[in-house]
Amino acid sequence: MRLGLQILFAILFSASISARTELGLEGTHFTINGKQTFLLGISYYAALGASDSFIKNDLDDMQRDGFNWIRVWATWAGFDNNISAVKNDGAPREPYLTRLENLIKECEQRGMIVDITLSRQNGTTGGPRLQKFEEHERAVREIVERLRPYLNWYLDLGNERNIQDKRFVPYEDLKKLREDVRALDPRRLVTASHSSDDASFLKTFDNYLRVVKVDFLVNHRPRSSVSASKSHAATESYLKHERELGLLAPIHFQEPFRRGYTKGWEPTADDFLRDLRGAIQGGTAGWCFHNGAQVGPQDGQPRRSFDLREKRLYEQLDPVELEVAGKVKSVVAAETSDENK
Repeated sequence: MRLGLQILFAILFSASISARTELGLEGTHFTINGKQTFLLGISYYAALGASDSFIKNDLDDMQRDGFNWIRVWATWAGFDNNISAVKNDGAPREPYLTRLENLIKECEQRGMIVDITLSRQNGTTGGPRLQKFEEHERAVREIVERLRPYLNWYLDLGNERNIQDKRFVPYEDLKKLREDVRALDPRRLVTASHSSDDASFLKTFDNYLRVVKVDFLVNHRPRSSVSASKSHAATESYLKHERELGLLAPIHFQEPFRRGYTKGWEPTADDFLRDLRGAIQGGTAGWCFHNGAQVGPQDGQPRRSFDLREKRLYEQLDPVELEVAGKVKSVVAAETSDENK
């Protein structure tokens, strides 16, 4: 009887270990469970406001299309719907912190990675938030301590933290926050997203990599009709500058251009696919299929990943976006096949 129980426990323990999904680094690449893997992602910002059935169906569709990571905000409040997992002062906020944990669990079982993003300000409701360092630090601590058992997520300390408005997070604050995370959870990967042209971004590398000590670099590049044609050269220039500094880290395209945003230009499917293809050829470690609310209409419809209460994401993507979602998997397979041989 005792032997039988020991065997049963061993089987259960083995099953729990095999279900783990762990994000790691290998030079300028990401790994999932130790295997070098290109992160192909999709924006899913308002996931904490989606129903369980919406999330399940969206994740099913994402996996079918080859997506292996999602970007979710822990401080999201849009369209009069505050679904932030932390309060403005950084304290935990339920039921949304639990919903964030449940999403992490679901993605862990599916072998998917989650980007958890914090912002000192987003949208027009529920803010400003985390404006004091102590508030920001509390939010970081609450999230890291709650989600420490899971290895399939990374933390963006501050969305577009260089913008000189309420989003701004000084390097000194980022450095302290990074040290907090390292003390609480040494394995946790951390970044802080930047937004600028390519030349300006290059000037920040020493601060991000040597001072703050982020694990990988993120730049939200300009959104224009020429962006896709420049992604290859931009990525190459980033990696070249890293080598010159002697500080190698993955380059992650976490938030490229999207439809419904740039006045006078709507990206085509070819634009998205060229951007993805160029980024991979240039050496990037990850790329996100970005989507969001339509700029212009007062109601922001379709809101896509910015509001998932009434419709799930795949029900809000337009025909061009659905075409992109159906083709990105083959682009990644074609562009990374030589690396995997």
